Amino acid sequence: MSRQMHLNLFIHSRGHHEASWRHHASSPKSVFDISYYQEVAQKAEKGLFDSIFLADQLALGEDIANGPRTGLEPVTVLSALAVSTTKIGLIATASTTYTEPFNLARQFASLDHISNGRIGWNIVTSWLATAARNFGSAPQISHTERYERADEFMSAVLGLWDSWAADAIVDDRASGRYAKRDRIRPVGFAGQHYAVAGPLNLPRSPQGRPILVQAGSSETGRAFAARYAEAIFTAQMEKTTAQDFYYDLKRRVRENGRQEDQALILPGLSPLVASTETEAKRMADELGELADPEVGRKRLSQRFGGHDFSHLPLDKKLSPEDFPDPDQIEAARSRTEVIVNLVKRQDMTFRQLLVSLAGARGHHTFAGTPEQVADLMEDWFRSKAADGFNVMPPLLPAMLDVFVEEVIPILQKRGLFRTCYDGDTLRSHYGLHEPVSQFDD
Repeated sequence: MSRQMHLNLFIHSRGHHEASWRHHASSPKSVFDISYYQEVAQKAEKGLFDSIFLADQLALGEDIANGPRTGLEPVTVLSALAVSTTKIGLIATASTTYTEPFNLARQFASLDHISNGRIGWNIVTSWLATAARNFGSAPQISHTERYERADEFMSAVLGLWDSWAADAIVDDRASGRYAKRDRIRPVGFAGQHYAVAGPLNLPRSPQGRPILVQAGSSETGRAFAARYAEAIFTAQMEKTTAQDFYYDLKRRVRENGRQEDQALILPGLSPLVASTETEAKRMADELGELADPEVGRKRLSQRFGGHDFSHLPLDKKLSPEDFPDPDQIEAARSRTEVIVNLVKRQDMTFRQLLVSLAGARGHHTFAGTPEQVADLMEDWFRSKAADGFNVMPPLLPAMLDVFVEEVIPILQKRGLFRTCYDGDTLRSHYGLHEPVSQFDD
């Protein structure tokens, strides 16, 4: 078949389950040991993943006493991964709210040069109130203003990445001519929030510019993704909601004058894989027993912008009225919508909700055999619920090892996934076009 899955590995702590750091099968290495990230990235490259992804959080969580809720700064980590891998794409999160356009454009363009064209930028607008305080923003910037600033930020950054022609560097030692000055142009961007003169002080990167990734699924986030994103990470707990999101986002992409295959939709999937379904369920229960529901309560509160859930008994049957209106949340609005919609659809207690969220924070979790995991992935892929998956192993590296050794061969046998890398850049892995340049004739 011509259409094939795209797989991104989301590296998070020692695994995506809240209690992964305590489990005997997770890595004994510190999450601040760069060799941990290098080894996991190399395993993903062996499995022919399109890319790996590192998220970020700009403040220390209040639950640090209960687990490693922080890690190394992701842009810095990508530098180390760029020289310890050769093919796999490398994506890091950076905020439009607490970064200047020139700095970010320069950092990611440098990484694209270092990696020979394997870099992607996950665009976030940063919703934590604690992050706002770390950057001197009081009160916290509203959801609407964050996206207004992000639009300006994108105009400035894209202008900087396009300020050099691909042939601007001559490097002719004999004649003494290093660059064609007329092939390097200023940006001259001036908006309400940002002003950038340009040009960027390094040449056009190997991919033309880094790949643009986005993960917001709110109304504003979807509109933003349809304008800019070439890959979209999304949290979808059921296939039907994933299909609705897929259809809506692809429609928006077309309405923005873009080809829909130039915006890949990759829902999060946290697979717990074992030789039998019974063993997989046993391991899931084992992880659940290691999770602390009171930690889950605190994290849920943070997700809802500091809302107090302390009055809810763990065994209380939930209703949507137990939660603030997601439209009024200035934090991660799309994820709060996922949680409230889950409560609307399922008859569940507060304890059951926390157990569900402990698995992968609102992404789809599944425990089963390699064949069952492959079946689920094929079903979502063929049903137009996904162009691939943001794979979020509950335990690292153990569940990544099983996925690479047992699930990927099934997908390859079915013709759903590559058997080798056909190109050298992340843009080629994702099947994305080269960006248009202002210097193109």
